[in-house]
Amino acid sequence: MSQSNSDLSLLGVFSLLSLLAIGGGTAVLPEMKQLTVEAHHWITDGQFRDIYALGQVAPGPNMLMVIVIGYHVAGTPGALIAFAGFFLPASTLALGASRLWNHFEGSPWRLALQNALAPIVVGLMAAGMIAIARTAITGTETTLLAIAVFALLYFGPKINPALLILAGGAVGYLTLS
Repeated sequence: MSQSNSDLSLLGVFSLLSLLAIGGGTAVLPEMKQLTVEAHHWITDGQFRDIYALGQVAPGPNMLMVIVIGYHVAGTPGALIAFAGFFLPASTLALGASRLWNHFEGSPWRLALQNALAPIVVGLMAAGMIAIARTAITGTETTLLAIAVFALLYFGPKINPALLILAGGAVGYLTLS
């Protein structure tokens, strides 16, 4: 694929994902995985999982992972294109929607839309979690680790998730050694 074709593909893929990211970037993870791994073959399943994990540990929005994917495809220009493609359309749409949203304050239509979007966002986020789980949970050890992290976060004392990510990395390193 020529450089200009890959640049246009990057822009198209990440602009589309940007506009579909209702509820945040996690909502489009299944589609992002399908497009970047299966449709375009830009990265592998394992690379997608690792890039996502890096996005969770790095400071800032976790969807900065699109920069890493863009860089993998087309170097620095690809990173910039993926970043602009993913963040500019949604930001522009959000700006316009917020102005319209404020105009309809107190409207029954606005309340109905809010109530309808909430469960949709939860479903999209759950689909994103399942997409990552399918690449990350590969055996008994990773299943037990996922269950332990869930139990600690849901039932245990308040723990910084970054510490659990680091602990998971240490466990992974020790089991591979």
